[in-house]
Amino acid sequence: MNPGDSIPLRAARWLAFASAVAILLSIAASQILLGLALAALLLSGEKLRLPRIWLPLGLFLLGTLISLAFSEDPAAGLPQVRKIFVFCELLIVFSSLRDAALIRWLFFTWAGFATITGLRGIVQFSQKIQQAQQAGSDSYHYYVGERITGFMSHWNTFSAQEMVALIMIAAFLLFAPVAGKRMWMCIACVAVIGTAVVLAETRAVWIGAALAALYLLWFRRRWLVALAPGAILLAYLVSPPVIRARFDSLMHPTSVDSNQFRLVTWRTGLRMIQAHPWLGLGPEIPRIQFEKWIPADVPRPLPSGSYIHLHNMYLQYAAERGIPTMLMMMWLIGQVMWDFSRGLRTLPSGPSQRRFLLHGGIAVMIATLAEGMAEYNLGDTEVLTMFLVVVACGYLALEKDVVSQP
Repeated sequence: MNPGDSIPLRAARWLAFASAVAILLSIAASQILLGLALAALLLSGEKLRLPRIWLPLGLFLLGTLISLAFSEDPAAGLPQVRKIFVFCELLIVFSSLRDAALIRWLFFTWAGFATITGLRGIVQFSQKIQQAQQAGSDSYHYYVGERITGFMSHWNTFSAQEMVALIMIAAFLLFAPVAGKRMWMCIACVAVIGTAVVLAETRAVWIGAALAALYLLWFRRRWLVALAPGAILLAYLVSPPVIRARFDSLMHPTSVDSNQFRLVTWRTGLRMIQAHPWLGLGPEIPRIQFEKWIPADVPRPLPSGSYIHLHNMYLQYAAERGIPTMLMMMWLIGQVMWDFSRGLRTLPSGPSQRRFLLHGGIAVMIATLAEGMAEYNLGDTEVLTMFLVVVACGYLALEKDVVSQP
């Protein structure tokens, strides 16, 4: 860091850091810190910067506002307008967090908080299994509806946050210069966070994390990818029965699993999109009008599950805001992956912080796209914030005057 930086700029830098970290504990704290960081950045007179994804991002936000303007109930969609503020995380991190050491410590801090949250989740898992046994209930049926949440309000949010932190610290281990105590601390974090992800039983996160791991291993030691099936089988065999049952439910769902419930939400979403392909129904309207769009051949009562969104990122964006706006988000993610891949090809061989940030960023994009097939993951402020931080730091790695350390 430059000691000659103005006080407002230094304040903006540390507030941006704090906002990015606080999202693992509290939305409110992260948002307050984000607002303060933005104010400090404006007072500093520092140039406001956005990565080169500003065009698809701007079109996505514009499409959201246009969809809102043509919605049957614009007032209902105002929460999505307020969520536009979250995208300022990209602006303040990319504009103020331009220091190699601070970027590295950001992801160390993520790993530390995610480890603490993961330990809490592991304790919760033990408590819930004991409660099921005391109640004389089948552990799987008891647990699947009341899974671990760490410090979050829902297991999906908990799982997705743990997944992003896990991917980034794993990328650090594989692609950054690391040795000694720091290496063993990172390995311990990976073990705890990975265990928490498995115990949370969010299958879309399992798939996203597995694909991200395969990507990272492929570019580190390709022969390790061949060991993946054996590692998955071993994990299955040593897992508690409640975890093995969740694995089995991917192919053989029971009455408490969400496979059939998701089919209903997906079919309903497709009907919405067919009727309103250009502008969608409007932000938040799919939730409000869900009953109206359920296909007539769907038997009642509906399968057990949450019908507050379509449980598919692509369908949700298209149903709410139209296919063109959904494609703007896909353009954004695709542009990120293209830019990071191209940046990797310019790096000299060997471990480096740039390589860790770029490979980790691509792995997070892969996991986000995969999880998005079964969850509206970027609809969660917590997950969206972490996604934007990863994107911003990846683009900082492309700027040679920022991440100059090995």
